[in-house]
Order: sequence, then structure tokens, then C-alpha cells
Amino acid sequence: MRRVGLRTGIAVLALAAVASGCAQGTTGPGAHGATGANGTRPTPGGQSPQGQAAGAKHTYAARMRAEYAARAAAARRWGLKKVPLTPPAPPATKPAITTREGFEVEDHEELGLPPVFTTVPTKDKVVFLTIDDGAEKDPAFLRMMRELKIPYTAFLSDYLVKEDYGYFKKMQDAGVALNNHTLHHPYLPDLSYGRQKREICGMQDVIEKQYGKRPELFRPPFGNYNRDTLRAAKSCGVKYAPLWSEEVFADHWDYREWDRDLHPGDIVLSHFRGDSDWKGTMPDMIRRFMNMVTQKGYAVARLEDYL
Repeated sequence: MRRVGLRTGIAVLALAAVASGCAQGTTGPGAHGATGANGTRPTPGGQSPQGQAAGAKHTYAARMRAEYAARAAAARRWGLKKVPLTPPAPPATKPAITTREGFEVEDHEELGLPPVFTTVPTKDKVVFLTIDDGAEKDPAFLRMMRELKIPYTAFLSDYLVKEDYGYFKKMQDAGVALNNHTLHHPYLPDLSYGRQKREICGMQDVIEKQYGKRPELFRPPFGNYNRDTLRAAKSCGVKYAPLWSEEVFADHWDYREWDRDLHPGDIVLSHFRGDSDWKGTMPDMIRRFMNMVTQKGYAVARLEDYL
């Protein structure tokens, strides 16, 4: 009788173990070698790949909601009418940048001179904000751009920025590319090749010394240039010479094109100016800029991401 009872007890324990293993394999993390109802093995941490994917999606969605909420709060704080749109990811294949028709100089293509352009060829509904010279150094502008996460590109002239190199270092630390707008902002076509080279290459040297990187973008003062300008720029490492399609001020816009409208890939110009030169401040200019581009369904993208 004792042997029968012992065998019966062992059988009951075995059945219980099998049942326990099946239950763990079908309803949650189980013993080693168990699989879920859909045939997938739990990970060593105990969560199935499907569970991990769902968790990752949940985390991503939560992060996106938090980022949008922060941007919406910043938009309200800075007086924007709408929350700025988020630009698409930078293109995996960069568009081919060529000189705009009518903006060429003699032997432009043959000499491999930097292309001069006003718009980046893209179907993305984005525009690019560029800001010139460096006269105004408004701390509120830096806070506004950082909180709103609006990308922009700066073109600097040394005679203005040397008053406070640190202001533009803060800009660079926030991810802004600092580029060349000459040492003294002269009308370049009036200068010899040698003097143009000193203005352009000298500013390359300043930016490299102060900010650690030699720029690849150069914008001629007033948008005026000749063949010598582009030859000099190429000689000291410049690869692109972007101009602009529109210009935004604190109180109005100016347009290059006849239709007076924004287009995908347009480059927008503004300046480091305050209410001593404008009818408003730099934050006023950004409000006007952002209200227009957002209302028209555009996001602001980083110019260098498309070059």
C-alpha cells in the first residue's frame, strides 16, 4: 500500500509540474524553454519581443507628447499664434545644389566655383532661416530660439561679432552653424581679388580660431559678388554661397519672386538687429516669421542638413 501511495504521489506531482509549465508558457514568463501562445520565446528579462515593441512604442509616443507639450507651452510664452511644425528628418540623399540661372559668373562651372542659390531643391514643405552680420546680441533671442527649438544659420562679420564672441559661442553650443559674411562687410565687387581674399579668408580664420571649425558656407555682403569673389571663397574652403528668396523684418516681409509667397526649400534672410534699427526686436521678427511660415503649413529646417 505504501508503494502504491508513493507512485500515486509522484504521478500527481508530475502532472502538477506539467500543468504549471503549460500555464506559465501560455500566460506569461515561464520556465526556461517555455514559449508563448504565439510561439515566441520570452526574453531573458521575461518580456516577449511583442511586449518590448509595444513598450518602445508607448515610450516613444509619451516622449513625443511631452515634446509637443513643451513646444506648445513655449509658443504660448513667446506669443506665437500656433505651435511651430516639426520638420521632417534630414534627407538621406542630399539634393544636388547648382547655381541659379542668371546668377552665374564667367567659367562658373568650369572652375568649380561655389554654387550661388536662393532655394534648395526639395519637395519637403520646409524653409530655412538665415541671419546675417551680428550687430544685435539680444539674450532674449537666444532663449526664444532654444525654447522653441527653431533651427537657423548665422552668417557673421567680424567687425560686429568681435565685441562679444561669447554670445555667438552660446549660439554654436545650441547647434547653430556659424558661417562667413566677411571681416568688414564691404561691397566686394569694388575690391581687387587680393582684398576680397583677405576679407573672406580672414573671416574663415577668425571663425576657426574662435569657434573651432572652418565654415563651408559664405554669403557676400548685400548679396553682391563677382568672379573674383567666388574664386577667393573657393580658395579658402567655401563650398556654397547661399543667397535668399525672402527677407523678414520685425514689421514686414520682402520678396524676391513676383508671386510674393513662400515655396518649398526657400532660404529666408534676416539680420541681427534690434529696435534701434527696426520697428521691433529680434523676438518680434521671429514671431512674424514663425506666424507666417506655420500658417502656410511650413516647418523650419536646418539648411546644413540639406547640403
